[in-house]
Amino acid sequence: MTLPMRVLGVTGSRAEFGLLVSTLDAIAARRELELLVAVLGAHFLPPARTRDEVAARYPIAVEIPMQEAGTTRRLGDALAVARGVFGVASALDALRPDVVLVLGDRIEAFAAATAAAIAGVRVAHIHGGDRAEGVADESMRHAISKLAHVHFCATPTSAERLRRMGEDERRIHVVGSPAIDGLADIPPLSDAAYAALGSPEIVVALHPTGAPDEIEEARAIALISALRHRGRLFILEPNADPGRDGILRAIKASGLPSRAHLPRPEFVGLLRRVRLLAGNSSAGLIEAAALGVRVLNVGTRQVGRERAGNVVDCTSFEPAALAASLEGMVGRPPEGGGLPGSGLPGSGQTTARPELTTTGQTSAQSPGHPYGSGQTGAQIAEILAHADPSAYPVSKRNTY
Repeated sequence: MTLPMRVLGVTGSRAEFGLLVSTLDAIAARRELELLVAVLGAHFLPPARTRDEVAARYPIAVEIPMQEAGTTRRLGDALAVARGVFGVASALDALRPDVVLVLGDRIEAFAAATAAAIAGVRVAHIHGGDRAEGVADESMRHAISKLAHVHFCATPTSAERLRRMGEDERRIHVVGSPAIDGLADIPPLSDAAYAALGSPEIVVALHPTGAPDEIEEARAIALISALRHRGRLFILEPNADPGRDGILRAIKASGLPSRAHLPRPEFVGLLRRVRLLAGNSSAGLIEAAALGVRVLNVGTRQVGRERAGNVVDCTSFEPAALAASLEGMVGRPPEGGGLPGSGLPGSGQTTARPELTTTGQTSAQSPGHPYGSGQTGAQIAEILAHADPSAYPVSKRNTY
């Protein structure tokens, strides 16, 4: 009898775990595959400690803390990578997986891919070939792609970038983004859950880009100031990257409702009830596009990433630029609040949102997006279940 392929699924942060769930579930459901889960990095950081969210869904095969709580310097990230490489290498020796599966561009994925590639274990990479600046995201994502042996790309454009980077066509699979998986099954937040968050009309999700804390704080203050008189706000705290402390100071000073973390079903359910997502989260370009939510994307963090017609870009945090970008997207909240277009204050129904009035934008109800049909996890599991190892040799060669 052929032994199942052992797949070590690596998760290192709250956001990436939400995206990985559909793929991990699909792998666990295949008799040809055996799922092992490794929890790394930011999952162990307070206050959210989202490691517990992973443990509630899957048995954890290995836990590898990387970052030190309270340290958000770039040098701290470099030291965290060293801990991650050591921890993953030790786990590979103990668990003997056939494939290490990583997603995206964070330091946890980079550490896992580095350890696996050097150890001669095949690396499968989801969302390779994308472009997004982030902190060091652009270079780390492409470095992971050069370490990887199997590529699961979100879009044809990302796949073409990998080809131009010298990756063999046989290693590349266009499967869409797992961020689209399961969206249709997640309902809007209930009235009670929505009210507990302050019944917001606008969600702010602003992450650091590696600038000094003072600059990140000033940017956050500018964005919050531009938005706070245009509707009720709810703010999601930033991820654990350099510059986080500055954004947190701005959030605390604002006195507005905020939360360190919302599990993916709650986050998606909230998006179904708001008028606007503002900030620089990839969720604005992927999930929000599929849901028909309008997005103000600010700054350079998502430069180069493909986007649909729901997005208005504003590269500057200057008040005048933010005001000009918001013109026509959101006005002042209607008397009595409630959802735009619903006619029912606090209604939990999904309703047709008004047309975007910004020049060149398409309908927010059906903006279209390039990120697949919502079957990404199942496709990845199918490809791994029937993979011929000889088609993905550990030894790699550039095609140019």
